[in-house]
Amino acid sequence: MRVVYTLLLLICSIAVHAQYTVTGVVKDGTTNSPLPFASIITQDGTIIVGDLDGKFNVETQTRQQELTISYTGYENKIIKLQAGKNFYTVKLKIKPQELNEVVITQTDAGSQIILHAINRKSLNDPQQKLNSFRYKTYNRLIITANPDSLSGKIDSVFVYEKAGRILEKIDSTGFKFKKLIEKQHLYQTEKVSEYNYTKNEGLKENILATRMAGFKEPIYEFIGLQLQSYSVYNNIDLLETKYIGPLDNNAFTEYKYHVLDTVSIDNRETYMIYFTPKRAKKKKRLDGILYIDRATFGVAKAVFRVKNVLDINSTHYFKFEKDLNLWFPDKKTLKIVKGNNKQDINILGETIKFDAIDETSIPREKEASDFVYVYSESINSEKEFNIPLVIKNPAIAIEIKEEAISRPEEYWKQYRTTTLDERSLNTYPALDSLVAEEKIEKLVKLGKRVITGYLPLGFFDLDLRQIVKYNNYEGFRLGLGGITNKKFSETFRIGGYGVYGTKDGEFKYNLGAAVRIGKFSDSWIGGSYTEDVQEIGSTNFATDKRVFKIYDPRPINVSTFYKYWRWQAYLETKIIPKTESRWSFNHTAVDPRFDYVFNVNDRLYSSYTLSTFEGTVQWNPFSDFMQTPEGRTEVEKRFPKFTFQYTQAIKGALDGDFNFSKFDFRAEYEKKYINGQKTSIVVQTGLALGEIPITHLYSTSPNNLDKDGVIARITFAGKNSFETMYFNEFFSSQYGMFQFKHALRRQNLFWKIKLTPVLVTRTVWGNMEHQERQVGQPYKTLEKGYYESGLELNEIFQGLGLTFFYRYGPYHLPDFDRNISIKLSFVLKLF
Repeated sequence: MRVVYTLLLLICSIAVHAQYTVTGVVKDGTTNSPLPFASIITQDGTIIVGDLDGKFNVETQTRQQELTISYTGYENKIIKLQAGKNFYTVKLKIKPQELNEVVITQTDAGSQIILHAINRKSLNDPQQKLNSFRYKTYNRLIITANPDSLSGKIDSVFVYEKAGRILEKIDSTGFKFKKLIEKQHLYQTEKVSEYNYTKNEGLKENILATRMAGFKEPIYEFIGLQLQSYSVYNNIDLLETKYIGPLDNNAFTEYKYHVLDTVSIDNRETYMIYFTPKRAKKKKRLDGILYIDRATFGVAKAVFRVKNVLDINSTHYFKFEKDLNLWFPDKKTLKIVKGNNKQDINILGETIKFDAIDETSIPREKEASDFVYVYSESINSEKEFNIPLVIKNPAIAIEIKEEAISRPEEYWKQYRTTTLDERSLNTYPALDSLVAEEKIEKLVKLGKRVITGYLPLGFFDLDLRQIVKYNNYEGFRLGLGGITNKKFSETFRIGGYGVYGTKDGEFKYNLGAAVRIGKFSDSWIGGSYTEDVQEIGSTNFATDKRVFKIYDPRPINVSTFYKYWRWQAYLETKIIPKTESRWSFNHTAVDPRFDYVFNVNDRLYSSYTLSTFEGTVQWNPFSDFMQTPEGRTEVEKRFPKFTFQYTQAIKGALDGDFNFSKFDFRAEYEKKYINGQKTSIVVQTGLALGEIPITHLYSTSPNNLDKDGVIARITFAGKNSFETMYFNEFFSSQYGMFQFKHALRRQNLFWKIKLTPVLVTRTVWGNMEHQERQVGQPYKTLEKGYYESGLELNEIFQGLGLTFFYRYGPYHLPDFDRNISIKLSFVLKLF
């Protein structure tokens, strides 16, 4: 899946085909520096705006004789166009008498205009002013290149030896690429959506039609991506990177503003205001132009530019609705080309590395791929305002019906503003044939399943997590497992596993089945039987996502387990908005595999039976979700997220031995910064009341071996475990844990050696009620609070890293080295 994303965004340069094209650059005549967003006026009065680097591109249907170049504070200049010359460097002279006035007054004027625009957002932002609206959008995204920008020559590649120059091969790459791009685009998608909004229920996108070249069934995760911000009045999102918006309430701390000109849009006068970050050397910066209505101070047009690893131009067009006295979104365009910065950038969930060219790079001859670009255009129609509107399933931000992937050509024609050209028409059959021949669609689906830990084998998905594991009790845990998929049945599933421990010499297994009782809510009711082992004192939330790991580092060191035999009946559902939940009844026989008895009312239990009800709810209230024919997925992850779990053991029910209650809670928060840093916080608590044995109490995830010497204790670090706490050292019947992590930007050390420094602090408080009941297993309690801090140096080489932690506070140990933990870390990125 991510491979497809990468191909869509590894893009390079842009050229636009028109009948008559003139390009150039506007510069300051004295400093020779580019003048951003200059105005270029054609003979027929059309105004074209240059970009951040002063470059402009004029496309007309008729040949122009001259162009007028205008820039605030500079003298206008008319250039005569010459036959056969397509590029012009235009240098403007400053108006000497207006220099000081322009620099001061125009900047102040720009700030005053923006201040008015910010103060009037409630009157100009459609989502604040209108009670409801509805409209349809046609979107088309292509990856292509301009054939005229490619030389298409066949090169001779030589090698040089003592005998002289020797022909090695004929390189026809550029020639073949030009021939290909003359016939078709490299990639193409289309989408028709209906947007519905009410103040009470928010904004929802219903995708009415979608098609991706080469795919019978589209990649829904890609279809649901929002590459551009919906609104220009809030923070700006571009390709999963957030920027403070130029109309944000705190925008003046980030930007400075300059009035460039006044222009007419939709027969209304607007201020053309250039905004740029106050910090000139800011690495991830947003520049652009806002066209502010002189009467309403609403946005009539907005241009956003990010120039980094990627060179992104996002343009929002608005149409003035006279009856509403409001500028309403009419069109959006997005152009992505290769940037000139060597810094890595996070795009669509992964870090993409670019062979970008900057001023210090050794010049190289451009390749065919340097001329490839991405272009997206969205056009709105059928607008309705302040109408009675009820949004069905408002908690779902994007919904795709099954019929959306099989619309006939006649359906598409009614929403396209122009007929597809020959290259566009050729793209679909060409890519359909290529994808089928290379089996790309099958590979994408395979990748999506492998990420969750399954390998599809016909109607059965092999569970990759069950093949091999290791821990100190079982030794190597070898086995097979899996679950049936929709080829077997869409409403019924069978799953299970069988494993063998080479050290304990015992066979464990699970077998279960379930029936789907709700498709939209993805509700299943089922049952299972399991005979297996479990780490004592562990806390597992039943709704935690399956993520495939080649290895799970922490369990490698665990040696204290209990064996259990469990019958389970369960219901899992997503029927509650923005949640997923699991509800189960369990009948479990427990046999501790260590020296332990549980003392209840002077009766000693070396083994026991538990009858428990368990309910778990994962709630992500701020995230956006997408409903597809394949199910529901989280497309925009936002924080905080919350998990609640309640467990109740019932004495006497099916011979249950004890009564107890457990309340578990977890809150997660994460913030990514524009400069590449990231902060994450986890708060987790647990409360156990009643007759509860140590097997089901809390050990708060220790991950340190009880051995002498720092070197002897080196193992692999966990994700959220206490690296200096020894296994079975502390147990609690109630606890509160806090973890803080701050990841700095990835650092280059030397050669190919890089690392990501992460600062970590963890602390936990706990208490143990009725300590006299736990007999045989030695432990300490956490009333005074446990503290550790450290540094993770992740991904130093080939995914390997090092972590260093130190234990301090009330439970600091007398021997200094016993408080130190050094571990290996490993990050494996499959996709």
